[in-house]
Amino acid sequence: MGLDFTAIDFETANGFRGSPCAVGLTKVRGGRIVDEASWLMRPPRNHDHFDFHNVRIHGISAADVADRPRFGDVFAEIGAFIGDDVLAAHNAAFDLGVIRSALEVSGLPGPAYDYVCTVMLSRRCYSLVSNSLPFAAEEAGVPLVKHHDAAEDARACAGILIDIARRNNANSIAELYLSLGLAVPRQQAFDPAVDPLSKPSLAAVAGMSLPGATGNGAALARPFRAGWPEEGINPEPNPDAGPGHPLFGQTVVFTGQLSIGRPEAKVMSAEVGARTESRVTGRTTVLVVGDGFVASDLRSGRLTGKARRVLELHERGQTIEVLSEGEFLQMVAGAEPATV
Repeated sequence: MGLDFTAIDFETANGFRGSPCAVGLTKVRGGRIVDEASWLMRPPRNHDHFDFHNVRIHGISAADVADRPRFGDVFAEIGAFIGDDVLAAHNAAFDLGVIRSALEVSGLPGPAYDYVCTVMLSRRCYSLVSNSLPFAAEEAGVPLVKHHDAAEDARACAGILIDIARRNNANSIAELYLSLGLAVPRQQAFDPAVDPLSKPSLAAVAGMSLPGATGNGAALARPFRAGWPEEGINPEPNPDAGPGHPLFGQTVVFTGQLSIGRPEAKVMSAEVGARTESRVTGRTTVLVVGDGFVASDLRSGRLTGKARRVLELHERGQTIEVLSEGEFLQMVAGAEPATV
């Protein structure tokens, strides 16, 4: 058995993860890229509004997909390209969640997928102040010219996984996970006609009944809150959280203004098995930065005091990672426990 898998990356139209408007796929056989595919698509009906924030990130507008088939109409082709492969994604909780939620609101069943998360693998195998795709791709020696182009991001994800396997002398996904003492997680098959909807889909469907709501995911966005952030309590981690989640077992601190309150962010973190604290210490492993921070700000110097403290600790050898609020919300929004 060789290093065989398919890397996947989705871009979404709005804050609901079940609103895919683009997907990129890269197929790897024997540790080499052998095929690629990508699609533009209209998101599922009633969830196809394009938020300004999303368009600003990936550049895809409603006009760009107006004549494209909907996700539910192209998923058979996407699924055929994937076949029985293990899926690889950079923040797999998000991309696997896109598949599930988009199929659920389309009224379609979904197959089971074994999957690997290159964010988690990057965290274990590299020593980076940010494990965002551009930083991990640079460490792996993989070109990434246009971040948030689905095809390029899938190709970069594939390159990262190939590099990590090489560094661990692993000739397959199974060998790699065995060498790291991990089990490959699995998203189970589901059928929305008989199985309960996932949390994000339930929230999106419920949002359609709110006054003035369009059911497009915009109801999931929260207004910016001015003023000095309230820290709130640090809740205990959920003992039943899935160990396959990228924040499970991490110690998380928040800095800067978030679009959600810090108490709410802490509850969301605890739900997926993270411990939260109110200041950066020697225990901190993840710092989430608000104020519109993106990973490139680590190089430009536009940082909060806590973020500068993190850089100092990182230079001294402490394993610590910086996340943007967007990356954090992708990780925790309605996260489903992984099965192994």
